Amino acid sequence: RKFNKLLILIPLGAYFIFVILYTVTVTLENSSIDGYENVYAERNLNGHAKFNGNNTSGTNNQVLPWYFSNGTIRPNITSNKQNLLYVDGSGDRIIEQLMYVPNKYNAETAQMKKVSVYNGLSRWAQRAGSETFQVCPVAACTLIDDFADTVSVDAIVFEQPFFNFPINRNLNQVWILYLLESAPNSQSLVSYNNVFNWTATYRKDSDLVAPYAKWVYYDPQVTGKTQKTNYAKNKTKKVAWLVSNCDAINNRYEYAKKLQKHIPLDIYGECGRLRCRDEGECFKMLNDYKFYLSFENSNCRDYITEKLFRNALENNVVPIVLGARKEDYIRSAPKDSFIYAHDFNNPKDLARFLKKLDEDDDMYNSYFRWKGTGEFINTHFWCRLCALLHSTYSNKWYKDVNEWWSGPGVCD
Repeated sequence: RKFNKLLILIPLGAYFIFVILYTVTVTLENSSIDGYENVYAERNLNGHAKFNGNNTSGTNNQVLPWYFSNGTIRPNITSNKQNLLYVDGSGDRIIEQLMYVPNKYNAETAQMKKVSVYNGLSRWAQRAGSETFQVCPVAACTLIDDFADTVSVDAIVFEQPFFNFPINRNLNQVWILYLLESAPNSQSLVSYNNVFNWTATYRKDSDLVAPYAKWVYYDPQVTGKTQKTNYAKNKTKKVAWLVSNCDAINNRYEYAKKLQKHIPLDIYGECGRLRCRDEGECFKMLNDYKFYLSFENSNCRDYITEKLFRNALENNVVPIVLGARKEDYIRSAPKDSFIYAHDFNNPKDLARFLKKLDEDDDMYNSYFRWKGTGEFINTHFWCRLCALLHSTYSNKWYKDVNEWWSGPGVCD
Protein backbone atom coordinates (compact mmCIF):
# COMPACT_ATOMS: atom_id res chain seq x y z
CA ARG A 1 0.00 0.00 0.00
CA LYS A 2 2.84 2.41 0.81
CA PHE A 3 4.42 1.52 -2.51
CA ASN A 4 1.16 2.32 -4.35
CA LYS A 5 0.96 5.71 -2.62
CA LEU A 6 4.53 6.38 -3.69
CA LEU A 7 3.63 5.61 -7.30
CA ILE A 8 0.86 8.21 -7.11
CA LEU A 9 2.99 10.85 -5.42
CA ILE A 10 5.88 10.61 -7.89
CA PRO A 11 3.91 11.78 -11.00
CA LEU A 12 2.13 14.41 -8.93
CA GLY A 13 5.45 15.74 -7.73
CA ALA A 14 6.80 15.74 -11.26
CA TYR A 15 3.76 17.68 -12.42
CA PHE A 16 4.19 20.43 -9.84
CA ILE A 17 7.92 20.69 -10.55
CA PHE A 18 7.15 21.01 -14.27
CA VAL A 19 4.55 23.74 -13.71
CA ILE A 20 6.91 25.69 -11.43
CA LEU A 21 9.83 25.47 -13.87
CA TYR A 22 7.65 26.42 -16.84
CA THR A 23 6.10 29.34 -15.00
CA VAL A 24 9.49 30.64 -13.89
CA THR A 25 10.82 30.39 -17.45
CA VAL A 26 7.90 32.27 -18.97
CA THR A 27 7.98 34.84 -16.17
CA LEU A 28 11.66 35.60 -16.69
CA GLU A 29 11.09 35.97 -20.41
CA ASN A 30 7.98 38.12 -20.35
CA SER A 31 7.18 39.45 -16.92
CA SER A 32 7.65 42.90 -15.50
CA ILE A 33 11.01 42.48 -13.78
CA ASP A 34 11.31 45.44 -11.39
CA GLY A 35 8.39 46.97 -13.29
CA TYR A 36 10.17 47.56 -16.59
CA GLU A 37 8.10 45.44 -18.95
CA ASN A 38 4.35 45.58 -18.44
CA VAL A 39 2.81 42.33 -19.65
CA TYR A 40 -0.51 43.60 -20.91
CA ALA A 41 -2.27 40.26 -21.04
CA GLU A 42 -4.92 40.40 -18.34
CA ARG A 43 -7.46 37.72 -19.19
CA ASN A 44 -10.47 39.06 -17.33
CA LEU A 45 -14.01 40.14 -18.02
CA ASN A 46 -12.84 43.44 -19.44
CA GLY A 47 -10.84 41.82 -22.21
CA HIS A 48 -7.36 42.91 -23.26
CA ALA A 49 -7.82 46.62 -23.98
CA LYS A 50 -8.18 49.01 -21.05
CA PHE A 51 -7.45 52.35 -22.66
CA ASN A 52 -8.87 54.42 -25.49
CA GLY A 53 -6.18 56.97 -26.22
CA ASN A 54 -8.22 60.02 -25.19
CA ASN A 55 -10.44 59.53 -28.19
CA THR A 56 -14.06 59.43 -27.04
CA SER A 57 -14.50 63.10 -27.96
CA GLY A 58 -14.18 62.22 -31.62
CA THR A 59 -17.50 60.40 -31.96
CA ASN A 60 -19.61 63.52 -32.74
CA ASN A 61 -22.50 61.84 -30.92
CA GLN A 62 -22.71 59.10 -33.52
CA VAL A 63 -24.36 55.85 -32.46
CA LEU A 64 -21.75 53.11 -32.12
CA PRO A 65 -21.77 49.31 -31.73
CA TRP A 66 -21.87 47.91 -28.22
CA TYR A 67 -18.16 47.04 -28.07
CA PHE A 68 -17.14 50.73 -28.04
CA SER A 69 -16.88 52.38 -24.63
CA ASN A 70 -20.12 54.31 -25.18
CA GLY A 71 -21.61 51.98 -27.78
CA THR A 72 -25.28 51.04 -27.68
CA ILE A 73 -26.01 49.12 -30.90
CA ARG A 74 -26.57 45.45 -30.06
CA PRO A 75 -26.43 42.72 -32.71
CA ASN A 76 -29.51 41.07 -34.12
CA ILE A 77 -29.95 37.48 -35.22
CA THR A 78 -27.27 36.74 -37.80
CA SER A 79 -27.73 34.74 -40.96
CA ASN A 80 -25.37 33.68 -43.73
CA LYS A 81 -22.25 34.91 -41.92
CA GLN A 82 -20.80 31.61 -40.79
CA ASN A 83 -18.01 31.88 -43.36
CA LEU A 84 -16.74 35.03 -41.62
CA LEU A 85 -16.40 33.39 -38.22
CA TYR A 86 -13.61 30.96 -38.89
CA VAL A 87 -10.30 30.52 -40.63
CA ASP A 88 -11.74 30.71 -44.14
CA GLY A 89 -13.30 34.10 -43.44
CA SER A 90 -12.39 37.23 -45.39
CA GLY A 91 -13.65 39.89 -42.99
CA ASP A 92 -12.59 41.18 -39.59
CA ARG A 93 -13.16 38.06 -37.52
CA ILE A 94 -13.25 39.87 -34.17
CA ILE A 95 -15.88 42.40 -35.26
CA GLU A 96 -17.95 39.73 -37.00
CA GLN A 97 -17.93 37.61 -33.87
CA LEU A 98 -18.78 40.56 -31.62
CA MET A 99 -21.85 41.25 -33.76
CA TYR A 100 -22.81 37.61 -34.21
CA VAL A 101 -25.97 36.04 -32.81
CA PRO A 102 -26.76 32.54 -34.17
CA ASN A 103 -29.96 32.51 -36.20
CA LYS A 104 -31.60 29.94 -33.92
CA TYR A 105 -30.51 31.51 -30.63
CA ASN A 106 -33.25 32.38 -28.14
CA ALA A 107 -32.03 33.99 -24.93
CA GLU A 108 -34.97 32.65 -22.92
CA THR A 109 -34.82 29.04 -24.07
CA ALA A 110 -31.17 28.53 -25.03
CA GLN A 111 -29.41 25.65 -23.32
CA MET A 112 -26.63 26.81 -21.02
CA LYS A 113 -23.19 26.03 -22.45
CA LYS A 114 -20.61 25.01 -19.86
CA VAL A 115 -16.99 26.09 -20.25
CA SER A 116 -14.05 24.75 -18.26
CA VAL A 117 -10.53 26.14 -18.13
CA TYR A 118 -7.45 23.93 -17.92
CA ASN A 119 -5.18 25.11 -15.06
CA GLY A 120 -8.13 26.78 -13.33
CA LEU A 121 -10.06 30.04 -13.44
CA SER A 122 -7.77 31.84 -11.00
CA ARG A 123 -5.21 32.37 -13.77
CA TRP A 124 -7.89 34.26 -15.69
CA ALA A 125 -9.24 36.39 -12.83
CA GLN A 126 -12.65 34.86 -13.41
CA ARG A 127 -15.34 33.46 -11.13
CA ALA A 128 -17.31 30.29 -11.68
CA GLY A 129 -20.82 30.91 -12.92
CA SER A 130 -22.45 33.07 -15.57
CA GLU A 131 -21.35 36.52 -14.36
CA THR A 132 -18.65 36.78 -17.03
CA PHE A 133 -21.24 36.51 -19.80
CA GLN A 134 -23.82 39.00 -18.52
CA VAL A 135 -22.62 41.75 -20.87
CA CYS A 136 -22.67 39.46 -23.90
CA PRO A 137 -25.22 39.50 -26.74
CA VAL A 138 -25.16 35.70 -26.47
CA ALA A 139 -25.08 35.09 -22.73
CA ALA A 140 -26.25 31.50 -22.19
CA CYS A 141 -22.88 30.24 -20.96
CA THR A 142 -21.32 29.51 -17.59
CA LEU A 143 -17.78 28.90 -16.34
CA ILE A 144 -17.07 25.68 -14.46
CA ASP A 145 -14.22 25.65 -11.94
CA ASP A 146 -14.21 21.89 -11.36
CA PHE A 147 -11.78 20.47 -13.88
CA ALA A 148 -12.49 16.98 -12.58
CA ASP A 149 -15.88 17.26 -14.29
CA THR A 150 -14.63 17.36 -17.85
CA VAL A 151 -17.06 15.02 -19.54
CA SER A 152 -20.19 17.15 -19.15
CA VAL A 153 -18.77 20.51 -20.26
CA ASP A 154 -19.25 21.86 -23.76
CA ALA A 155 -15.80 23.41 -24.15
CA ILE A 156 -12.40 23.38 -22.49
CA VAL A 157 -9.90 26.22 -22.89
CA PHE A 158 -6.32 24.95 -22.66
CA GLU A 159 -3.51 27.32 -21.75
CA GLN A 160 0.09 26.23 -21.32
CA PRO A 161 1.79 24.62 -19.50
CA PHE A 162 0.20 21.31 -20.48
CA PHE A 163 0.75 18.11 -18.55
CA ASN A 164 -2.08 15.62 -18.05
CA PHE A 165 -5.06 15.95 -20.37
CA PRO A 166 -8.46 14.48 -19.48
CA ILE A 167 -8.51 10.76 -20.16
CA ASN A 168 -12.23 10.54 -20.91
CA ARG A 169 -13.06 12.99 -23.66
CA ASN A 170 -16.51 13.76 -24.94
CA LEU A 171 -16.02 14.01 -28.69
CA ASN A 172 -18.81 16.58 -28.87
CA GLN A 173 -16.71 18.97 -26.80
CA VAL A 174 -14.77 21.86 -28.28
CA TRP A 175 -11.13 21.88 -27.17
CA ILE A 176 -9.59 25.31 -27.57
CA LEU A 177 -5.87 26.07 -27.65
CA TYR A 178 -5.16 29.47 -26.05
CA LEU A 179 -1.72 31.03 -26.55
CA LEU A 180 -0.41 34.56 -25.97
CA GLU A 181 3.33 33.97 -26.21
CA SER A 182 5.13 33.75 -29.54
CA ALA A 183 5.94 30.35 -30.99
CA PRO A 184 9.64 30.36 -29.94
CA ASN A 185 8.60 31.11 -26.35
CA SER A 186 5.81 28.53 -26.20
CA GLN A 187 5.76 24.88 -25.25
CA SER A 188 6.15 22.57 -28.25
CA LEU A 189 2.88 21.34 -29.70
CA VAL A 190 4.34 18.43 -31.63
CA SER A 191 2.52 15.92 -29.42
CA TYR A 192 -0.90 17.55 -29.76
CA ASN A 193 -1.96 16.82 -33.32
CA ASN A 194 -5.66 15.96 -33.76
CA VAL A 195 -6.36 17.24 -30.24
CA PHE A 196 -7.65 20.80 -30.60
CA ASN A 197 -10.74 21.97 -32.45
CA TRP A 198 -10.30 25.74 -32.24
CA THR A 199 -7.39 28.09 -31.67
CA ALA A 200 -7.42 31.29 -29.62
CA THR A 201 -4.22 33.28 -30.12
CA TYR A 202 -3.01 36.72 -31.24
CA ARG A 203 -2.76 35.36 -34.78
CA LYS A 204 -5.35 36.73 -37.20
CA ASP A 205 -5.94 33.24 -38.62
CA SER A 206 -7.04 31.88 -35.23
CA ASP A 207 -10.64 30.80 -34.80
CA LEU A 208 -10.93 33.18 -31.86
CA VAL A 209 -8.46 36.00 -32.43
CA ALA A 210 -7.18 37.14 -29.03
CA PRO A 211 -4.87 40.14 -29.56
CA TYR A 212 -3.21 42.18 -26.86
CA ALA A 213 -5.29 45.13 -28.08
CA LYS A 214 -7.42 46.01 -31.08
CA TRP A 215 -7.87 49.40 -32.70
CA VAL A 216 -11.21 50.18 -34.37
CA TYR A 217 -12.21 53.44 -36.08
CA TYR A 218 -15.51 55.13 -35.33
CA ASP A 219 -15.81 55.74 -39.07
CA PRO A 220 -13.48 53.69 -41.31
CA GLN A 221 -13.42 56.61 -43.76
CA VAL A 222 -11.95 58.95 -41.12
CA THR A 223 -8.50 57.77 -40.07
CA GLY A 224 -6.97 61.11 -39.10
CA LYS A 225 -7.93 64.53 -37.83
CA THR A 226 -6.28 67.85 -37.08
CA GLN A 227 -4.91 67.94 -33.56
CA LYS A 228 -4.87 70.96 -31.28
CA THR A 229 -2.18 69.47 -29.05
CA ASN A 230 1.52 69.81 -29.78
CA TYR A 231 2.73 66.38 -28.68
CA ALA A 232 6.36 67.46 -29.02
CA LYS A 233 6.00 70.13 -26.34
CA ASN A 234 8.12 69.63 -23.21
CA LYS A 235 9.65 66.43 -24.59
CA THR A 236 13.34 67.03 -23.94
CA LYS A 237 14.69 63.54 -24.55
CA LYS A 238 14.95 61.36 -27.63
CA VAL A 239 14.46 57.58 -27.29
CA ALA A 240 13.53 55.33 -24.36
CA TRP A 241 13.38 51.56 -23.95
CA LEU A 242 12.06 49.55 -21.00
CA VAL A 243 13.51 46.06 -21.21
CA SER A 244 14.60 43.21 -18.98
CA ASN A 245 15.36 40.39 -21.43
CA CYS A 246 18.71 41.14 -23.02
CA ASP A 247 18.98 37.84 -24.94
CA ALA A 248 15.91 37.80 -27.17
CA ILE A 249 16.30 35.52 -30.17
CA ASN A 250 15.75 38.34 -32.68
CA ASN A 251 18.83 40.26 -31.46
CA ARG A 252 16.81 43.35 -30.57
CA TYR A 253 19.36 44.34 -27.93
CA GLU A 254 22.18 44.33 -30.47
CA TYR A 255 20.12 46.51 -32.81
CA ALA A 256 19.38 48.95 -29.99
CA LYS A 257 23.05 49.22 -29.04
CA LYS A 258 23.91 50.09 -32.64
CA LEU A 259 21.14 52.69 -32.70
CA GLN A 260 22.48 54.14 -29.46
CA LYS A 261 25.71 55.07 -31.24
CA HIS A 262 23.85 57.55 -33.42
CA ILE A 263 21.12 59.02 -31.20
CA PRO A 264 20.58 59.33 -27.43
CA LEU A 265 18.82 56.15 -26.29
CA ASP A 266 18.06 55.61 -22.60
CA ILE A 267 17.67 51.95 -21.62
CA TYR A 268 15.76 51.22 -18.41
CA GLY A 269 15.83 47.84 -16.72
CA GLU A 270 18.14 44.87 -16.53
CA CYS A 271 19.66 45.67 -19.92
CA GLY A 272 20.58 49.26 -19.09
CA ARG A 273 21.86 51.51 -16.34
CA LEU A 274 18.66 53.41 -15.64
CA ARG A 275 15.85 52.44 -13.26
CA CYS A 276 12.23 53.32 -12.54
CA ARG A 277 10.48 51.75 -9.57
CA ASP A 278 7.12 50.70 -10.96
CA GLU A 279 4.77 51.04 -13.91
CA GLY A 280 3.46 54.42 -12.80
CA GLU A 281 6.92 55.91 -12.46
CA CYS A 282 8.09 54.34 -15.71
CA PHE A 283 5.16 55.69 -17.68
CA LYS A 284 5.50 59.13 -16.12
CA MET A 285 9.14 59.09 -17.17
CA LEU A 286 8.06 58.46 -20.78
CA ASN A 287 6.47 61.92 -20.87
CA ASP A 288 9.97 63.31 -21.42
CA TYR A 289 10.64 61.19 -24.53
CA LYS A 290 9.62 61.53 -28.16
CA PHE A 291 10.26 57.94 -29.21
CA TYR A 292 9.98 54.48 -27.68
CA LEU A 293 11.47 51.18 -28.82
CA SER A 294 8.52 48.80 -29.10
CA PHE A 295 10.78 45.85 -29.83
CA GLU A 296 9.25 42.38 -29.43
CA ASN A 297 11.27 39.40 -28.20
CA SER A 298 10.78 37.51 -31.47
CA ASN A 299 9.90 38.28 -35.07
CA CYS A 300 6.68 36.34 -35.63
CA ARG A 301 3.55 36.82 -37.66
CA ASP A 302 0.99 39.06 -35.90
CA TYR A 303 2.99 39.09 -32.65
CA ILE A 304 2.37 42.63 -31.39
CA THR A 305 2.16 43.14 -27.64
CA GLU A 306 1.72 45.82 -24.99
CA LYS A 307 5.06 47.30 -26.04
CA LEU A 308 3.23 49.08 -28.85
CA PHE A 309 -0.24 49.66 -27.45
CA ARG A 310 0.29 50.19 -23.74
CA ASN A 311 3.87 51.41 -23.42
CA ALA A 312 3.97 53.77 -26.41
CA LEU A 313 0.63 54.81 -27.92
CA GLU A 314 -1.20 55.28 -24.64
CA ASN A 315 1.67 57.41 -23.33
CA ASN A 316 1.79 59.68 -26.38
CA VAL A 317 5.20 58.47 -27.49
CA VAL A 318 5.92 57.51 -31.10
CA PRO A 319 6.75 53.79 -31.21
CA ILE A 320 9.62 52.40 -33.23
CA VAL A 321 8.48 48.85 -33.90
CA LEU A 322 10.35 45.62 -34.55
CA GLY A 323 8.90 42.13 -34.41
CA ALA A 324 5.90 41.40 -36.61
CA ARG A 325 5.70 42.13 -40.31
CA LYS A 326 4.92 45.64 -41.44
CA GLU A 327 1.53 44.63 -42.83
CA ASP A 328 0.65 43.23 -39.39
CA TYR A 329 1.39 46.58 -37.77
CA ILE A 330 -0.55 48.45 -40.45
CA ARG A 331 -3.56 46.25 -39.80
CA SER A 332 -3.31 46.41 -35.99
CA ALA A 333 -2.24 49.97 -35.15
CA PRO A 334 -3.83 53.34 -35.96
CA LYS A 335 -2.82 54.70 -39.34
CA ASP A 336 0.58 56.45 -39.44
CA SER A 337 1.15 55.97 -35.71
CA PHE A 338 4.45 54.06 -35.76
CA ILE A 339 7.90 53.87 -37.34
CA TYR A 340 8.92 50.47 -38.73
CA ALA A 341 12.59 49.81 -37.99
CA HIS A 342 13.11 47.59 -41.01
CA ASP A 343 12.07 50.39 -43.36
CA PHE A 344 15.64 51.63 -42.89
CA ASN A 345 18.79 49.98 -44.17
CA ASN A 346 20.50 50.17 -40.79
CA PRO A 347 20.23 51.78 -37.33
CA LYS A 348 22.23 54.78 -38.51
CA ASP A 349 19.65 55.61 -41.18
CA LEU A 350 16.87 55.20 -38.62
CA ALA A 351 18.65 57.58 -36.25
CA ARG A 352 19.00 60.14 -39.02
CA PHE A 353 15.24 60.01 -39.63
CA LEU A 354 14.45 60.31 -35.91
CA LYS A 355 16.63 63.40 -35.67
CA LYS A 356 14.70 64.91 -38.57
CA LEU A 357 11.41 64.30 -36.77
CA ASP A 358 12.86 65.68 -33.56
CA GLU A 359 13.62 68.97 -35.29
CA ASP A 360 10.22 69.34 -36.96
CA ASP A 361 7.17 69.51 -34.67
CA ASP A 362 4.74 69.31 -37.59
CA MET A 363 6.28 66.08 -38.85
CA TYR A 364 6.38 64.66 -35.34
CA ASN A 365 2.75 65.55 -34.66
CA SER A 366 1.65 63.83 -37.87
CA TYR A 367 2.12 60.55 -35.97
CA PHE A 368 -0.77 61.53 -33.68
CA ARG A 369 -3.44 62.41 -36.25
CA TRP A 370 -5.20 59.14 -35.34
CA LYS A 371 -6.17 60.58 -31.96
CA GLY A 372 -9.93 60.95 -31.66
CA THR A 373 -10.78 58.72 -34.62
CA GLY A 374 -11.41 55.46 -32.78
CA GLU A 375 -10.70 53.27 -29.77
CA PHE A 376 -8.72 50.31 -28.60
CA ILE A 377 -11.79 48.20 -27.96
CA ASN A 378 -12.57 45.46 -25.50
CA THR A 379 -12.52 42.32 -27.67
CA HIS A 380 -14.73 40.35 -25.23
CA PHE A 381 -13.07 36.97 -25.64
CA TRP A 382 -15.63 35.15 -23.48
CA CYS A 383 -18.60 36.70 -25.28
CA ARG A 384 -17.29 35.62 -28.66
CA LEU A 385 -16.57 32.13 -27.38
CA CYS A 386 -20.11 31.83 -26.05
CA ALA A 387 -21.61 32.96 -29.36
CA LEU A 388 -19.58 30.41 -31.29
CA LEU A 389 -20.57 27.61 -28.93
CA HIS A 390 -24.20 28.34 -29.75
CA SER A 391 -23.54 28.36 -33.49
CA THR A 392 -24.21 25.39 -35.75
CA TYR A 393 -20.60 25.15 -36.78
CA SER A 394 -19.35 21.56 -36.76
CA ASN A 395 -16.08 20.82 -35.05
CA LYS A 396 -12.89 20.61 -37.02
CA TRP A 397 -9.57 19.17 -35.87
CA TYR A 398 -6.12 20.67 -36.20
CA LYS A 399 -4.32 17.73 -37.75
CA ASP A 400 -0.90 19.34 -37.29
CA VAL A 401 -1.25 22.18 -34.81
CA ASN A 402 2.51 22.43 -34.32
CA GLU A 403 2.97 23.08 -38.04
CA TRP A 404 0.23 25.71 -37.92
CA TRP A 405 1.72 27.41 -34.87
CA SER A 406 5.45 27.26 -35.55
CA GLY A 407 5.96 25.93 -39.07
CA PRO A 408 7.94 27.59 -41.87
CA GLY A 409 7.09 31.23 -42.46
CA VAL A 410 5.56 31.86 -39.04
CA CYS A 411 8.68 33.39 -37.47
CA ASP A 412 11.91 34.73 -38.94
